[in-house]
Amino acid sequence: MPITPWQRPDALALAIRACARRIAALNQLRTQTKNQLHAAEQTATTPDFLIAELHQSIAQLDAHLEALRQRVLDLIAADEQLQHTFELLISVTGIAAASAIQLLGERLVLPDDRRAQQWVATAGLDPRQHQSGPSVNKKPRLSKAGNRYLRTALYMPALSAARHDPNVRADYRHLIERRGLKKIQAVCAVMRKLLHAIQAMLKNRTPCDSRRFYSPTEAAA
Repeated sequence: MPITPWQRPDALALAIRACARRIAALNQLRTQTKNQLHAAEQTATTPDFLIAELHQSIAQLDAHLEALRQRVLDLIAADEQLQHTFELLISVTGIAAASAIQLLGERLVLPDDRRAQQWVATAGLDPRQHQSGPSVNKKPRLSKAGNRYLRTALYMPALSAARHDPNVRADYRHLIERRGLKKIQAVCAVMRKLLHAIQAMLKNRTPCDSRRFYSPTEAAA
């Protein structure tokens, strides 16, 4: 087979991905600290200075996150093409600046010639059969074998779009009410379609058309 030399991603793309993953780690730490604060406030035996320390930690994490996001936005703004890509992403209902940074960080280091199905597999959103011999034949489940950062970055935008975009909401309700999917399964299906839409949008450099999420023909299916 012909060997295609590996091309190292652009230094700017690697820098944005590193920042995006650091932001993801700080967000996770912030969530853990808020959970600790909630637990600490449920008992009268928790010292006041410990409550104050947890509040201070959350405030510091918020400041770190805000500063790091601004640094990334400055990096993106310095490149005209990246800025246009970023603006396309935040034009999608459900994708705000924070999610756009995460999505951009993971996408920039991957080849542009991937098909939609390959992007789905990269995110671990492809269904896999669970079979073992003639007796075990479980329902398909998400492989979750891909990029967890990309998968995580799609979750909140999918939830938000299912609430605020009428076309995505119609698709979400159709999956639950007509297809019999559980809520989490419907959200994963929306994540998969959202990834398809993002890939098509960035490939064609045109705004996302959410009308493609749902069509009247699906309602009759």
